[in-house]
Amino acid sequence: MEDTISIKDAYKAMYIYLKGLYEMTGSDDLAGFLGSMSFLEDGMPADEAIWGDWLESVKVASTLSSLY
Repeated sequence: MEDTISIKDAYKAMYIYLKGLYEMTGSDDLAGFLGSMSFLEDGMPADEAIWGDWLESVKVASTLSSLY
């Protein structure tokens, strides 16, 4: 059985994961990155480039998953 979620939900999962890491470490680097990743009222990340980078990462991961 294969689990699937939307690209946006996967992004949210990554955000939650990184937020948990921040809470454990108090890393200033993670804090800054999470600020850029946070969602605006329109449901998109505060930094548009972050979303573009995320989509590119999904594309690469999709390509790699076919190899394994």
